[in-house]
Amino acid sequence: MFTKLIILVIFICEILYAHGIVLTQPEQVHLSYGADSTQMVITWTTFNATNASTVEFGIKLLSQSMTGFSTQFTDGGNERRILYIHRVVLTQLTPGTAYIYHCGSTDGWSPMFRFTAMRNGSDWSPRIAIFGDLGNENAQSIPRLQEEVQRGLYDTVFHIGDFAYDMDSDNARVGDEFMRQIESIAAYVPYQVCPGNHEYKYNFSNYDNRFSMVNSGSGLMNNHYYSFNIGPAHVISFSTEFYYFLQYGWKQLLYQYYWLINDLKEANKPENRALRPWIITLGHRPMYCSTDDRDDCTHKQSIIRKGLPIVHTLGLEDLFYESGVDLEVWAHEHVYERMWPLYNLTVHNGSQSHPYTNPTAPVHIITGSAGCNERHDSFVKNPPEWSAVRISDYGYTRLHIINASHLSLEQVSDDQNGKIVDKIMLIKDSHGIRHKKDSC
Repeated sequence: MFTKLIILVIFICEILYAHGIVLTQPEQVHLSYGADSTQMVITWTTFNATNASTVEFGIKLLSQSMTGFSTQFTDGGNERRILYIHRVVLTQLTPGTAYIYHCGSTDGWSPMFRFTAMRNGSDWSPRIAIFGDLGNENAQSIPRLQEEVQRGLYDTVFHIGDFAYDMDSDNARVGDEFMRQIESIAAYVPYQVCPGNHEYKYNFSNYDNRFSMVNSGSGLMNNHYYSFNIGPAHVISFSTEFYYFLQYGWKQLLYQYYWLINDLKEANKPENRALRPWIITLGHRPMYCSTDDRDDCTHKQSIIRKGLPIVHTLGLEDLFYESGVDLEVWAHEHVYERMWPLYNLTVHNGSQSHPYTNPTAPVHIITGSAGCNERHDSFVKNPPEWSAVRISDYGYTRLHIINASHLSLEQVSDDQNGKIVDKIMLIKDSHGIRHKKDSC
């Protein structure tokens, strides 16, 4: 009955919108991190312009107010639907403090939400939910994630590409519905994202307009590649799609590659690596996988891993290996797969009995089974020796960055009512750059 009521309300809203009746009620509210722990970005949508873009917030009362801006977004579909995306950056927050807030204007206000500002410094233990490939149809993981976020299990969420299936579909109405679905997650904890192949339509315009990712190094907004610090980790989110959509030009691929070089150099400065020893990367299409769908990761000369064909330039495996990246998290394949510590198709376990204790290569995880209308991918019958665990259940990954030396990963099966179906402890007594000779 409740679902039917929601559908009726949405249908009525669409009729009102089609007839030009003002729709200024905020919806699709979501959070993202700002430039540092004193900031939080709130983003929402209306279907008509409003007189302001305002967030009222406070610790117990709505005692403070900040104003931002709105952007008119015209979807690329044949209806040329217009949405208004509102953004407000809250500043001078007290790190680690819980706030209540709502957003909107005198033309209409959202419900009341809450968030906790990121804790300051590196001496704390973030808990993160990670997944990719989540649609609004067959979105099996959403209810469990909604419940766990509401219970306070996570500090943030990482969604590693492929949203809604697809945000541009039905003249962006599917995108609207997906953003409504995740509001009960993303309005309470920062929803950090990176682009996938399903975002490409109209030059990634729905993805670019609907999200607000801030690079902590510059404070600039860039949804395609950015980095931020959280506890004892430096997290880098980047676009694998630049390697496949060269019809938009070469510049973005080169800009990202050299940005990655500079960001990793900064993260590896002794004073920075000592403070945040873990380096974690987030990218949609993986370097390695053992599925049988003929995606790039099934090839030994993967474009992401080795670079552009023939010339083999701008590949990421050597860069990430030499820069001492500890953990590489991917999606795209609609499965969960954990690799042994891995470089150049070769296993680099710490030891036979404790493979994830002081490994000499990055650990790769694929977590693309949150649920979408394309269902699961299938695995090859005889996996390569570097593939450690392969699971086809719908679910998502929990990352707990415990301290400077210990990091825990758990895979949650929604098919098995939240059972933990895989778990490892990654232990590193030291972190830092590597030399290619170490791989010989």
